[in-house]
Amino acid sequence: MSLQEIKNRIARAEEAACRPEGSVKLIAVSKVQPNERVEAVLEQGHRIFGENRVQEAAGKWPAFMERYEGVDLHLIGPLQTNKARQAMELVHAIHSVDRPKLATTLARLAQELGKCPDLFIQVNTGEEDQKAGVLPMEADGFIAECRALDLPVRGLMCIPPVEEEPALHFALLARIAARNGLEGLSMGMSGDFESAIALGATHVRVGSAIFGDRVKAAG
Repeated sequence: MSLQEIKNRIARAEEAACRPEGSVKLIAVSKVQPNERVEAVLEQGHRIFGENRVQEAAGKWPAFMERYEGVDLHLIGPLQTNKARQAMELVHAIHSVDRPKLATTLARLAQELGKCPDLFIQVNTGEEDQKAGVLPMEADGFIAECRALDLPVRGLMCIPPVEEEPALHFALLARIAARNGLEGLSMGMSGDFESAIALGATHVRVGSAIFGDRVKAAG
């Protein structure tokens, strides 16, 4: 599926949800994609990308950013505290703030660096043991904790359980955001982004539908 087809589907979903055109940002998830595929999307004028790992992003994006103006890079994967400084110096948004230790580290680094990316708090809407994110019942308290640290919390993020209806999780995330006065909702991927847009997504994360299947590193 072409990048333009994805954008057309987003525009139709915005219209169906009676939302303004352009209210949803498409994050092209470029993790584990060869540079030539990423470059092809950049050449089409797209500028919002998502990476899972700080190390991969650091190896790929500085060179692209020199060549292409206006790149908006989002970290959508888990962030270790020892990689927080590198992430804050490279990306424009972090979607995976998920624990007090990381929040405290980001707050300290924001004071040192004099800047901070936009932050999204990851909520484990499915309460899955293997998945990162704060539990729904703890989300309000953690949002307040992050705000008390003066962190720029813009919204929430979730990854619904594979075997469950994603709309239920999107609706839950939207309710938590609404009662906390947060507008950003990072939710929806290649298979369900139209449903996410109907329920208020402001950022959708689409990878394989744009780039093709991921290419695994050798070894």
